[in-house]
Amino acid sequence: MKLLRYGSEGQERPGLLDSAGAIRDLSGVLKDITPDVLSDAALDKLRAIDVESLPRVPGTPRLGMPVAGIRQCVAIGLNYRQHAIEAGMTIPSEPIIFFKAITSLTGPNDPIVLPEKSEATDWEIELTIVMGRLARSVPAASAFDYVAGYTIANDVSEREWQLNRGGMWDKGKSFDTFCPLGPWLVTRDEIPDPQQLSLELRVNGEVRQKSSTADMIFSVRELVAYCSRFMTLLPGDIIVTGTPQGVGWAMKPRQTLKAGDRVHLAIAALGEQEQVVAAG
Repeated sequence: MKLLRYGSEGQERPGLLDSAGAIRDLSGVLKDITPDVLSDAALDKLRAIDVESLPRVPGTPRLGMPVAGIRQCVAIGLNYRQHAIEAGMTIPSEPIIFFKAITSLTGPNDPIVLPEKSEATDWEIELTIVMGRLARSVPAASAFDYVAGYTIANDVSEREWQLNRGGMWDKGKSFDTFCPLGPWLVTRDEIPDPQQLSLELRVNGEVRQKSSTADMIFSVRELVAYCSRFMTLLPGDIIVTGTPQGVGWAMKPRQTLKAGDRVHLAIAALGEQEQVVAAG
C-alpha cells in the first residue's frame, strides 16, 4: 500500500496510490495520514477498503510529505561504505546519529531554497524508515515489527555550516526545505528486503549517485534497534539512513547546488521525487 498526502501546503488531504498509479482520495475514511494510523492494526483496516470505491483525484496535484505530524527526524551519517571511502573517513564501528529539524521537512517536489550566503549546498539521496509504533530498546530480530514502511528523503546539506563552522552537523542539515520527503509511504509488506533497493540521484539530468542499499554499513534492522537504545522512537518518527557515494562535496572539483538546478531522486519500489533549486 502506498499512502500519500496531496494538495496545497497546509491543506493536504489523505490519499493512496492505486495499482494503476492514480491517486484515490481517503478523506472520507480518515482526516489525515498521521502517526496514529501507522500501526499494523490501523494499516490493516485501510487495506480492507475497496480502492475502486474511493474517488479518483484528477490531474497531478502537489504532494505533501506523506505523514503529517512527524515529531522526530533522526539521521545517520556515513552509513555507506563507498561514501565513507570517498569522504576519506574511517568506516564507523557504530552508527553516527544526528538530527534534522522537523521544520526542514517539505513535500517531495517542493523547491529547495538556498540559505542566504550559501557556499556549499549539496544533495544526498536516502532510504527513509517510517516508524509505526513506539520503540524502546528493540532487539534487531524484531525491528521490522516496529516499522510502518519506507519513503525517500533528500538530506540536503550545507557543507560549510555542517563541517567548518564548529559544533554538530545539525545546523548544516536543518534549513527550511532541506528534507524533501516522499512521494509516498510504502508499507513494509511491499518491501520484504530493504537492503536490496537501487538508488539513483541526478542533477540536471546527470547521474551523481547510483548505488544500492546493499552497501549500507548498518542495516535497517540494526538502525532501528540501535537508535531505540538511546531514545524512544515514536509512531511517525523517521530515520534517514545515510547516503551512498557521489555527493558534490567529494567531487573533484567540488560541485554545489545553484539556483535553477534540478535534482531528481529515485529508489526502486519507492517512487521518485524532483526539486528545483531556488535562491534564498
